[in-house]
Amino acid sequence: MPEGLHLRLSQDGPIPLDAEIACAASEVLALVGPSGSGKSTLLRSIAGLYTPRNGQIRCAGETWFDSRNSIRMATAQRRVGMVFQNFALFPHLNALDNIAEAMRDIPREERYQRAHSWLQRVHLDGMEKRLPRQLSGGQQQRVAIARALARQPRVLLLDEPFSAVDRATREVLYQELAELREELKMPVLLVTHDLDEATLLADRMSILHHGKILQTDTPDGLLTAPASSEVARLLGMRNLFSGRIIQHESTHTLIQWQNQLLRVHHHPQFQPGTPIQWVMPSSGVLLMPARPHEDEMLDNPVRVEIENMLALGERYRITLRFAEDRLTMHVPRYLAQRFSLALGQTLQVRLRGETIHLLPAQA
Repeated sequence: MPEGLHLRLSQDGPIPLDAEIACAASEVLALVGPSGSGKSTLLRSIAGLYTPRNGQIRCAGETWFDSRNSIRMATAQRRVGMVFQNFALFPHLNALDNIAEAMRDIPREERYQRAHSWLQRVHLDGMEKRLPRQLSGGQQQRVAIARALARQPRVLLLDEPFSAVDRATREVLYQELAELREELKMPVLLVTHDLDEATLLADRMSILHHGKILQTDTPDGLLTAPASSEVARLLGMRNLFSGRIIQHESTHTLIQWQNQLLRVHHHPQFQPGTPIQWVMPSSGVLLMPARPHEDEMLDNPVRVEIENMLALGERYRITLRFAEDRLTMHVPRYLAQRFSLALGQTLQVRLRGETIHLLPAQA
């Protein structure tokens, strides 16, 4: 993948790293994990702001870092575009000058032509003379993105770029970044703690913990088949439970959960009697029977009690008690009203067996 970014970094400390990343040109790869998981350290390593002990970084056909061959390209030579959560604009320079400052290696006239062009592309035409303090948070972030892209970088690094703006502004910036990425011919790495943001913007996601990449896949791939219970927890998947394999039939597997039998997709790799864990997305819990389809035999009715209802805009996150476990489902507000859902109510839900993913039991 010479036109993209590839790295393999490792060290025991002081910041543990065990990470391999491959990001193609025009691809957005999100790095997701808790605070201290190594996300920002990876970005700083790519930018040349941090030197890991072992590994290699290659981008656009160039070797930027190779510990074995003592190669360490200077930050200025790497042509990296970087956008931070706190914008990092020069407070004494106006919007136009902030962008032009990133291109000091080209003639002044061309520099300001490019800066004007980028202001137009991020919808800030007419705000050239405004200082950062005269711009809203969203406008400051647009200037920061324009400055990063004006250098014609070989890779774009976004470090929690939208966390300092409100939700409404964030939604607008998401759309603008989605439009920009159509014309960006470079790999884009996005560090975020917001799973919704990563799912919306990224082609693939890498899950990090203690400096180690646990799994990389598309957002759908991760949410439907996490590689371990640890990955499921880091993805915020609340429906993670223990069970046991009962038997395998020709088209499905039967598992026991508490006193309930559940039909799931065929998992012949687990022997009958084997303890397992199982996980499912909240979208796999339904209020009503699913419409008849080829997997209707995997529709598992379960009687539960509503323990908690949390309003989240146009939907509710509902906690359901089943024996000693708690299920989570999301219900549109209009459906919650139609069913008159209320705390303490007992009702039947259905667990879509085709969305249940089996994992080895934790040791």
